Amino acid sequence: MTETLVSRESPKYRQVFQNLLEAITSGIYGPGQKLPSEAALVRKFGASRITIGHAVRELKDQGLVYRIAGSGTYVRRRAAKEGGALFGLLIPDLGETEIFEPICQGMAGAPQASQYALLWGGTGSTETTKEQQAMRLCEQFIERRVSGVFFAPLKLVHDPNDTNQAIVAALDKAQIPVILLDRCILPFPHRSHYDLVGINNRRAGYRATEHLLSLGCRRIVFITDQSATSTVAARIAGFHEAMLSAAVPLETSSVQGLDAVLDGLAKQTRERVRPEAFVCVNDRTAGHLMQALLSSGYRVPQDFKIVGIDDVEYAKLLPVPLTTIHQPCREIGRAAITAMLDRIANPDMLTRDILLDCKLVVRASSGA
Repeated sequence: MTETLVSRESPKYRQVFQNLLEAITSGIYGPGQKLPSEAALVRKFGASRITIGHAVRELKDQGLVYRIAGSGTYVRRRAAKEGGALFGLLIPDLGETEIFEPICQGMAGAPQASQYALLWGGTGSTETTKEQQAMRLCEQFIERRVSGVFFAPLKLVHDPNDTNQAIVAALDKAQIPVILLDRCILPFPHRSHYDLVGINNRRAGYRATEHLLSLGCRRIVFITDQSATSTVAARIAGFHEAMLSAAVPLETSSVQGLDAVLDGLAKQTRERVRPEAFVCVNDRTAGHLMQALLSSGYRVPQDFKIVGIDDVEYAKLLPVPLTTIHQPCREIGRAAITAMLDRIANPDMLTRDILLDCKLVVRASSGA
């Protein structure tokens, strides 16, 4: 690594700043690339966390890097032209849902990066609920007069519709375009008037179920989580459609929560009919199910086959690698940027669903 020569009398944070600056300008850390973690920088430079934080903040203040909460610090695309667009990222589940970090990376690395910069806003320390944080971010973006906002609607909140509707209403009033990421603000199959970029969740549910049906499974249960989003409802609809297309009767127990399934298995006797396979609403749920089954002495896929949806990084690292539906997150990020630029250039065009293809990734958990 080429390092910039600085005076030993310079403050330590300044020495760290100059070294990181040289690494960025020389291309060692390229546009969109994640910087080493704070702990790694502490070890590298032999400095305190306070010193490292000071140096990184100075990089951020100069517009060289940006921070994604729960993810890390990334090198900003330096080609943003003067007067170029500034877009806000309003993603309350960033750091909790694994798909959003690579979506943001896809945005940062999109071919049109010279036309915009991305802004992740902060929240006040007194605001503790996710609803309050999301509304505060919305207010910050309006105050900054951003050119557009990428919004992943809230889930797992007390009144998600009220908060989501309040956010888009405020952005509409400020005449700021909105591109929805992953899910709509309205329950499936209803549709808002905002462009949406994601995958075809109904097809994802269908494809996951179709795979198990092709393996001869007929007693299939869809396992959902507690989030009431359009994404979940669409995946369940795809499951139902695949089962009906195969002339497999649907029962009231065909869709269950994880706790209900595990409780039912614990109470079953060997004589009772039990599921052969599970389609899980996402990989996180599939991972919880697999761990519970294995710890109870069941075998995957011999006793139960499991298919997830999303193909997050740890899916292939589970005790039994997970068969799942791959969600092309970085491509979603790039498509979202294109959608935003199109919407700004053509504000009167019809609302669009931009749904990227999602493919089946077969691993050991389905026994195929």
